[in-house]
Amino acid sequence: MQSGGCEVLGWRLFYTRHQLLLPRSIDDLSGDALIDLGERFNAGIEREGVPYLIDPLGQYDVALNDFFATELTNAPPTTQAAYAYDLKRFLMFLWDNRAQRSWRDATPGDRAAYKHWRLFDPAGPRVEATTWDREVATVNQFYRWAVARGHTSCNPFVQRMSRSRDLRRRRGETPAEASHIGRANDVAWLPPGAYRRWREVGIQGFDPSGHPDPAFRGRFASRNAAYCDLMIRTGLRLAEQTSLSVFELPHPVSGMLNVRSWLPLSIAKGGSARHIYFPISALTQVWDFMTMERAEAVEVARASGAYEQIRNPLIVADHLRPFVEIGGARVDVAKLTHAERLRTFMDKSDGLEPIAVWLNEDGLPSKPSAWQEVFKTANVRCAHRGVTIRCHPHMLRHSFAVITLEQLWRGHIQELATMSVPQRETYQRVFGDPLNWVRIRMGHRSIETTQIYLHTLSELEMETRMALVPDGWEPTTVDERDGHNTPDSADRLV
Repeated sequence: MQSGGCEVLGWRLFYTRHQLLLPRSIDDLSGDALIDLGERFNAGIEREGVPYLIDPLGQYDVALNDFFATELTNAPPTTQAAYAYDLKRFLMFLWDNRAQRSWRDATPGDRAAYKHWRLFDPAGPRVEATTWDREVATVNQFYRWAVARGHTSCNPFVQRMSRSRDLRRRRGETPAEASHIGRANDVAWLPPGAYRRWREVGIQGFDPSGHPDPAFRGRFASRNAAYCDLMIRTGLRLAEQTSLSVFELPHPVSGMLNVRSWLPLSIAKGGSARHIYFPISALTQVWDFMTMERAEAVEVARASGAYEQIRNPLIVADHLRPFVEIGGARVDVAKLTHAERLRTFMDKSDGLEPIAVWLNEDGLPSKPSAWQEVFKTANVRCAHRGVTIRCHPHMLRHSFAVITLEQLWRGHIQELATMSVPQRETYQRVFGDPLNWVRIRMGHRSIETTQIYLHTLSELEMETRMALVPDGWEPTTVDERDGHNTPDSADRLV
């Protein structure tokens, strides 16, 4: 498509690269220079990996992109990327289907047309209601921010008062455009047996019969298995686990089944800093990776000079008191953001070493996008081997919640069964509620969010009971009087 002699490429998404600067306006740039913006500029933001959007004419909208630099400044990289894609999709619709309308001029009519196209149009994508609800929340947050900042006068998404059942939460406005029919209580999770089968075939390279597959060419299989095992055993989010440093990874302790560590505020989504319990089995796997594959990757990186090529690295000189200097001030490693951790190294006697636990084959800190590819590759491999199990990172987090909650409730109910009412009340005050304990481990602000797992347990219980209902649940006998089959009252279910 051409516009005024300039090729129109559509809305494009880029990410900032550290130490590369972008002018506050790029209206004067054109031609080939516009095509490489994602590679050559950093949008004037010092932080690494912040998304920014370039419009179809190659213009950089300062107000639009300030949303990512300010409103989402503390959000994990995966959240920022999800917001960027959802917002880009709406902007593309305005450009392609609403006469190249600017986001500043969007109306409720545009919003209604967008909803029809996304959900109902035969020529549209017909996304799931849950996908639409997420997109509504994203674009609505952008417009609420833009109106508050004075960048536009109208939010095209109609608002209503929220109807939270949690009395501890204040009522507020929420987009009325949510579908209200999304499968809010459906949780995608894997039972332990299904997870192990997916991991063995998709991640570790076994064939469906459990034997090593000679055709498997996967690298770092033990690292990937350790990563997945840790996620399903701790409930960490993708960005949280990927950003773990060696200072947050505890050592196994003899005689203990779980070792507790602190997930700092700087990398915990939504300010959900909390204690994480690392099961010894999963923790041992991670330390095996640390001492073998990770150590080899660090040696390779040192030999190639990869660490010396990092621009403006942050150095931890004292491992017992881990801090770095930023702008002449000491900053504790626990306060470093996701992006800052990517360029933070320990100064050891044999050379530099990243503080990140999870490194790639080149000895550099891995990113969430790389782990998403690991899961996609594992799913493809399972499909090719006839294993009809798919998994994504958040499914492992759900699996942790469902399995842990079931186990905790089982023990909780057994303890309460033999107690009197006063004893039960005392027990509840001392040991608390399993649902709230899981809420804290998951980093949920509201117990309402965690309650979806109770629905899953209820469904699981009913499915178990249904499996016990015999196939011939209403046996019949021949009535000798008329020769017809009639229910036998002795066998009839009550």
